[in-house]
Amino acid sequence: MRIIIASKNPVKIAAAKTSFTKAFVDQSIEVVSINAPSLVSDQPMSAEETKTGAINRVKFCQQQEQADYYISYEGGVDVLDGIPSTYAVVCIADNSKCQTGRTASLPLPNQIYQKLLQGEELGPAMDAMFNTVNIKQKGGAIGQLSKGLETRESIYVSASLLTLSVFFFPELFA
Repeated sequence: MRIIIASKNPVKIAAAKTSFTKAFVDQSIEVVSINAPSLVSDQPMSAEETKTGAINRVKFCQQQEQADYYISYEGGVDVLDGIPSTYAVVCIADNSKCQTGRTASLPLPNQIYQKLLQGEELGPAMDAMFNTVNIKQKGGAIGQLSKGLETRESIYVSASLLTLSVFFFPELFA
């Protein structure tokens, strides 16, 4: 099975590979990564913009290469239930269906949220606060703020597996 992941980020590549390997245990999985543009802000600041970015990345990949599945992750920030939070939208498509899902959300400290409102991206803002380097290609804000109990990769895998449910039972989601 050939999977195209719309990113060169090692965390996203690993999450896609783990997800499809778990979901399709009897199949050989080939994962190809493509640097795909989101065509949205570097740091999406709404649910709609985040979802649009994930879909745009998958559409780009579909125009570039043939595959069984295409997957993208777009990290975003929004105020959820009155709390500034980060999450990601996962988009998975085959040649007939496109489905989005969403990770769990992580509350953000107000100091971080204020930097994001001023145009900074979450990864660099977290790096500055915690004196880390390129945290977004490691555990992410999720790993840092959960003391490593969850990571960017772990929540991407969970959201991917749940999003794949519509492909497992297409007759139920027609």
